[in-house]
Amino acid sequence: MPQHPIEIILMRQLASYLAVPIFVVDPLGTLLYYNEPAEALLGRRYEETGELPLGAWTPLFQPTAEDGSALSPDALPLVIAVREQRAAHRAMGIRGLDGVSRRLGVTAFPLVGQGGRRLGGVAVFWEAPRP
Repeated sequence: MPQHPIEIILMRQLASYLAVPIFVVDPLGTLLYYNEPAEALLGRRYEETGELPLGAWTPLFQPTAEDGSALSPDALPLVIAVREQRAAHRAMGIRGLDGVSRRLGVTAFPLVGQGGRRLGGVAVFWEAPRP
């Protein structure tokens, strides 16, 4: 595993202690970590998935808009947070790696280090009730 900036290491440690599902990526959108509560919604343990580039994890979870249409990676809150350096939120669907479709609320924000270093982003998400 490559050495990550201390802020990413600390974010991963914090996420491991929280009860809310959290997904952490680097500045290129590479999946660096998701915590145990996220595993339940994503359908697979992080240890089984490991780090994945943006082009691998985005289609893996089959993200959809509220109307069921496919979402491009550019429409995902976490990609927006990393690329545009701003918080983003949306309701969306995914198909977990366990084959279960879920409706999620997702809020993402950029991780910025000292001196304005772009470190990546964090998504916090939860299962939302079906309308």
